[in-house]
Amino acid sequence: MSQTIPFTDFNFKLAVVQELMYNQELLPKFDLREYAAEKGFTYDAGSVEAVPEASAYFEALEVPAELAEKITEIEMDGGNEIYLEIAPNWDGEDSLFDVDEFADVAHFPNLKSMTLLFTGNEEALESLRARGIEADWL
Repeated sequence: MSQTIPFTDFNFKLAVVQELMYNQELLPKFDLREYAAEKGFTYDAGSVEAVPEASAYFEALEVPAELAEKITEIEMDGGNEIYLEIAPNWDGEDSLFDVDEFADVAHFPNLKSMTLLFTGNEEALESLRARGIEADWL
């Protein structure tokens, strides 16, 4: 069995999964409509809240460690597919997907640039830049 990446921050994991699943297509795509039909649950497509079943899916998703080297940039954007699959009508106006902890960058030796959802956390930007990662707010 292959090793998986042990994430400490769920939202950082989501940013990585966005890159691997939707941008590079290295993980099977998650589609909320299909998943809901398959699992037999309904959700409010107009809600800006996270659909609990979708969050649980990504919580449980294991990211193979060998994919870590494929991550060279992370671009967090309110329009990223992963966010809209979790919270279908999310508008990017709250902190639902903000990353609070950046220890996970240690798993990604080739990560060179990150664009973050704006939190105003200048300390986070400085810690990323100190690791040689070009980091900025969206």
